[in-house]
Parts: sequence; structure tokens; C-alpha cells
Amino acid sequence: MIPDFEVTILGNTSSIPVHGRNHTSQLIRFGQELLLLDCGEGTQMQLRKYKIKTSRINHIFISHLHGDHYLGLIGLLSSYNLSKRTSPLTIYGPLGLNDIITTHFRWSNTKLGYPLSFVQTSTEGSNILLETSSFTVLSFPLKHRLPTTGFLITEKAGLRSLIKKKLEEHPITVDAIQSLRLGKDFIMEDGKIIKVSEYTYPLHSLRKYAFCSDTIFDPSIAKYLDQVDLLYHESTFLTAEEARAAETFHSTSAQAAQIASLSDAKSLLLGHFSSRYKELGQMLQEAIQVFPNSIISEEGQTYPVNPEV
Repeated sequence: MIPDFEVTILGNTSSIPVHGRNHTSQLIRFGQELLLLDCGEGTQMQLRKYKIKTSRINHIFISHLHGDHYLGLIGLLSSYNLSKRTSPLTIYGPLGLNDIITTHFRWSNTKLGYPLSFVQTSTEGSNILLETSSFTVLSFPLKHRLPTTGFLITEKAGLRSLIKKKLEEHPITVDAIQSLRLGKDFIMEDGKIIKVSEYTYPLHSLRKYAFCSDTIFDPSIAKYLDQVDLLYHESTFLTAEEARAAETFHSTSAQAAQIASLSDAKSLLLGHFSSRYKELGQMLQEAIQVFPNSIISEEGQTYPVNPEV
């Protein structure tokens, strides 16, 4: 059974929440696991609006310390406390985030009823932040006005499914079965090789999702995004504002499309739109001219991380 791997957009605007759009936040679902990427203002309201069971979120990843990417965090953590959460919560983010959160709770005389821990992210290369039996979450550096990281979620190979008919016709030992399910050929005592390819079905393609929150156009990040199935890349401006994008360390939709092309991505999800744009059709058109499989992210919509897209 292949677990679901999907992204729900909670917020896709930059700086000011306008035009019915909210600050950056995304929910990742991998099987039964829920992860939160960024937590802009209004995130917990969006989680309630889309009926997401917030108690199942045990890991929150913050890309950087501009307010539109984390100012919803204190409210969410406070609500967890009021709802009597007891399960541990881990927040991954840059230097300073720990101080911001703990200072607030100290001065508000709030004692959390659940364990809260922090993992500091680094802008030096790629780093594993979280590893489960099913997936890993890595950080990688982005170029913005503050220390900023993107996040790459990569599926891990699971146990292979056995071909029952083959087992019925040619029974093998329990040890051999365990080895084959792990993807390893098994050598019998008589030297005979029991091959994985003969007794198990092929694994599905391992899926990857990348989140590039705020960054100037930077082709060097393509090495971290190689053949990603779904790439979210900020597209704050249209090409006419390319100089403004560079000045503010942001990207245009066409530049986001160039990164998708350089990365050999399967699909591109555009977001982090400037408040100056009410309609986003032109932004999509500029991206499509460079990378045809581009999509405008829509709040409340869920996008599967699918290699067949």
C-alpha cells in the first residue's frame, strides 16, 4: 500500500494578507504523519477552516524569521496549551526562533503542558532535520535578506511486496523472505541465489517535494532539487518587476520556472505572491512559457506529490 503524500496550501501571499490570501503556510501529509511548513499569521484559522486535526502535527519547520513566515506560531502553540496537548512538539528553525518563543511565554507567565523542543537549522549545505521509517526532511540554503532554508521531503524505500504465486510454486525460507522484502538477494547454503527481482514486485518511484520559501533567483540550488516531483518556489513578482525582485531578494514567476527547468522537476507550484497582484493569470502565463507544467497554488487546495504528474 503506497502511502498518500500531498501538500495542502494554507497561505500563499507575501508581506500583507490581502485579496483573500493568507501568509505562507503549508501542511504536508505523508501517510499518517502531518508536518507544517512555515506558520504565517492566520495559520491556525486556516487549519480549522480546512478541518485539519492539528493535534497530529508533531513537527513544524520555519524557513526564516520574516514575520509573514512565523508570526502565527505563538498563537498556534498557545492554542495547543489551552487544548491540553500533552504530546511532544518539535520546531525546526533558524537561530533566534527559540529565544522569540521562550521570551514570549516567559513574559506572559505561560507554562506549557507539553514538551516543546527546538532544532536550529543551518545555511551551510544540506542537513538532515528529521528521519522516520518512511521519509526524511532535509534543509538546504536559500539566498534571502535573512538566514533562510528550504526544505526537501524525500520518501524512503519501504518493504517490497512479495509475489504470492511465486512463493506458492517455489517456497523459500523465512530468512530469505525477510531479505527479499528488504530488497536484498538471498544466498542459500547450497550457493543458490534467490533474486529480489523474481520474488517481489518492483518498488514505486520514490517521491520528493521541495519547498523554496523566499529567495533571490539562485540557479545553484538546483543541485538540491534534482528531479523533484513537486517543487514549490516563491514567485513574488512578474518579470516587469525583476529589478525589484533582485533588490528585495525575491524571485519572479519566470525565474521560479527556470529553477524548475534546471532541476528537471516534474511540476512547479507557484506562491508567495506580492500584494500588488490581485489577479495571477499573467504570473502563470510567464511561468508556463519557461516551464509548461507550472501551477498557481490555491489556498485550501491539496496537491499530490506524484511522479506520474
